Amino acid sequence: MTTYTTRKDVPEQEKWDLTDIYETEEAWKEDVDASLELAKDLSSYNGKIDSGASLLNFLTTQEKLSFKLRKVFAYSMFLTDIDTRDSHAQKLNAKATQVSVKVSEATAFFMPFLLSLDEDTLKHYIKEVKELEYFEDELWKSFRFKDHVLTKEKEELLSQLSESLQAPGETYGMLNNADIQFGYVTDENGENVQLTRGMYSKLIEDEDREKRKEAYVAYYKPYVELNNTIASNLSSEVKTNATLAKVRNYESTLQKELFADNVPTDVYENLLASAKANIQPLHDYTAFRKEKLGVEELRQYDLNVPLTPGAKADIPYEEAYETMLTALQPLGEDYINTLNEFKEKRYIDVRETPAKRSGAYNMGLYGVHPFVLLNHHDDLNSLFTLVHEMGHAMHSHYSSKHQPQITAQYRIFVAEVASTVNEVLLIQHLLKETNDEEMRAYLLNHFIEQFRGTFFTQVMFADFEKQTHERAEAGEPLNAESLNELYEELFRTYNGPDIVFNDEVKYGWSRIPHFYRAFYVYQYATGFVSAIQIATRILEGEEGALEKYMTFLQSGSSDDPLELLKQAGVDLTTSEPVEAAMKRFAETVEELKKI
Repeated sequence: MTTYTTRKDVPEQEKWDLTDIYETEEAWKEDVDASLELAKDLSSYNGKIDSGASLLNFLTTQEKLSFKLRKVFAYSMFLTDIDTRDSHAQKLNAKATQVSVKVSEATAFFMPFLLSLDEDTLKHYIKEVKELEYFEDELWKSFRFKDHVLTKEKEELLSQLSESLQAPGETYGMLNNADIQFGYVTDENGENVQLTRGMYSKLIEDEDREKRKEAYVAYYKPYVELNNTIASNLSSEVKTNATLAKVRNYESTLQKELFADNVPTDVYENLLASAKANIQPLHDYTAFRKEKLGVEELRQYDLNVPLTPGAKADIPYEEAYETMLTALQPLGEDYINTLNEFKEKRYIDVRETPAKRSGAYNMGLYGVHPFVLLNHHDDLNSLFTLVHEMGHAMHSHYSSKHQPQITAQYRIFVAEVASTVNEVLLIQHLLKETNDEEMRAYLLNHFIEQFRGTFFTQVMFADFEKQTHERAEAGEPLNAESLNELYEELFRTYNGPDIVFNDEVKYGWSRIPHFYRAFYVYQYATGFVSAIQIATRILEGEEGALEKYMTFLQSGSSDDPLELLKQAGVDLTTSEPVEAAMKRFAETVEELKKI
């Protein structure tokens, strides 16, 4: 495995070329100054937009500023991420954040102003100035919120309360990231050491069951001890969400949170119903896991240990990239050629080095290109991460290439589709190429665990969110006891009767930060089943499937997410995508059992 002790040792070809954004830091500073000037210009429109011409001038200036600000922020963020100890990069990032705050302050007046207009006035402005047609769709999308905007006085009051209303999420963030102290575990030298999250992720997959149990109990220790405090905090968050939905004239919190993407609540309801109706294969897998592990009682700390010794093959980065290119051949020549260019043109920062930001991400930068951060380890997991992130990068590339700036950024609802399509294609390629039974079992198990984590677990979380908010809307109590009982019941429903519960299971809800971003997690599940259906159709050579998918990748946010997926052949207003994915899951479980 290739390791580097300093960033200087990494080949230039495997590092970002940030001169693609700015040739020099001076050029960055010029855009910082220009952004501040443009922010001043925008603030001068407050109370002075009274015609189509003035509306156009404001929107044009705002888009120009948005283009510069995104580059300013990306450049400083990338410098910080490649070395988080770099104090100079931190200063640049802090400056970019300050500029962003000033821009937000300068433009805060616009949305209340827009929604204060009557429909005829807005139509008149658009008709008056032809160039406003470019902004028309976005203006009308914003205008959809008109029925949910309050009087100016009430909006100002809510604005003043915004910091307080965000307190539960901020409190949980501090508690979970800064204050929580996990219990102790025994290290390889037999000494007691305090558990960390990084240690837990490794120990919960350890072949030694006692080590898994020890880590599990130590991990849940603070959540058990702080159960009442965290329950009170989440209760405040949920009740605040329910109150704001009512104040803003929504039928429910669920409707409010899905409104921006124009997703009917039926889609959410159908997702939960379809998952529960097709849950048996997951229960079968849980029973098989118990049998394979040879335990008398299957516990929660047995759910993450790999069922096969695994694939510890050394896969150098060059080989991983070639494997990816081969696996993604079904996506066509242009897709493959573009991926080749990404590597040659240094769009990817490949290697783990001291103080580099952990994990992996893609950031598409309109007018420049996508930037992908990796911490590549020359193993199979890194190959999957590479393929995943390059799916995001290609989505960014195609959307930026085929869309104007205003619609180039795709929505979160569809964000995981392209990355998961790539992963499915990779798994199918590797399964086709391997004759090794152990490797085959490992790949099938990997796919099953991806299903479990990205679909079933997220649907369970979504179910929990729905029921807690419905209870708040009905005025029912939300306390530690009721939250624990609900989560334990849902865990049993989704994971099946073969698990013997430790007391810690019921506290699982208290460790999920996504619950402070209401009705967000369901999008992981919808994106996953959409990708399964798209990839399957492409692999089966269905006529028009590839063309529809490429159109989807090129569409950015040019239409509502549900419509874009329909055009790609996936209709989430029906149960078909979930049922097709569940059929695929069941077949994979059966194949693993045979091996």
